[in-house]
Amino acid sequence: MCGIVGLFLKREDTRSELGRLFSPMLVEMTSRGPDSAGVAVYRNPSPAECWKLTSFNPDPGFDWDRVAARLSEELQAETVAEPNDTHCVILCDGDPASAVEVIEQSDCTQVMSVGRLVEIYKETGLPRDVVERFGLESMRGSHAVGHTRMATESAVTTAGSHPFSTGPDICLVHNGSLSNHNRLREMLERTQGMRFRTENDTEVAAAYVTHRLQMGRSLHAAFEDCIDALDGFYTFVAATAGGFAVLRDPIACKPALLAETEEYVAFGSEYRALAGLPGIGNAEVWEPEPALVYSWGID
Repeated sequence: MCGIVGLFLKREDTRSELGRLFSPMLVEMTSRGPDSAGVAVYRNPSPAECWKLTSFNPDPGFDWDRVAARLSEELQAETVAEPNDTHCVILCDGDPASAVEVIEQSDCTQVMSVGRLVEIYKETGLPRDVVERFGLESMRGSHAVGHTRMATESAVTTAGSHPFSTGPDICLVHNGSLSNHNRLREMLERTQGMRFRTENDTEVAAAYVTHRLQMGRSLHAAFEDCIDALDGFYTFVAATAGGFAVLRDPIACKPALLAETEEYVAFGSEYRALAGLPGIGNAEVWEPEPALVYSWGID
């Protein structure tokens, strides 16, 4: 079943409220996805020439300083590790692809996202527990996308949880199921050299969007490309450093609602995810049309 939420704050002076507003939205979707939860937060731009690599290790006491020291030695790069429970944001001014390779050679460690702004935190367990583990309520930023998962086709694991990130500052979450993901996965591996870490069809959708972005398409246009390229039923919410977009399949199989005020755009699989937002009583609230892309950008 699964639940999706997204919040895009239009005004810079409201961005200190992102985590406080967004966290209850995610928790409200617990009944749609009690197995695991995750969030992509766009915040704290990295220093110039520096990348943020949000990484995961199942041991909350993992020695991230050792990984940072290895990065510094092998890449001759300035590196700082900022642990947060089972995740760690590693700031590194070396080549990001090389940094990912070094990090993932370290004891069951996986890089969840790479970018200048995005940080991805996801774990098994109830959404409330995930919010509390990573201190999501206190995070500030411009926008966030979240997902609560009810696993029906694969094991409940951290790696298989959403969001998925397959390129710099891109994330995607998905409610539904794709029918042509195996063929698309093979094409992206063969022609684009893309690497997949899970069997989840959502990772394939994220990779396809990343491929279109790499071809010079905007996020809005990349979602338009999905309408013809992806078969199945789905609601997608994706974000980049500069924007936020929503797409439903041509028969609009999965539930979805959007709300917009002068201060924010919000998405929820159900209205109750939006009901606690300030000014929601005066917001424009609507159900997204099938096969129509909705997108917003950051000034």
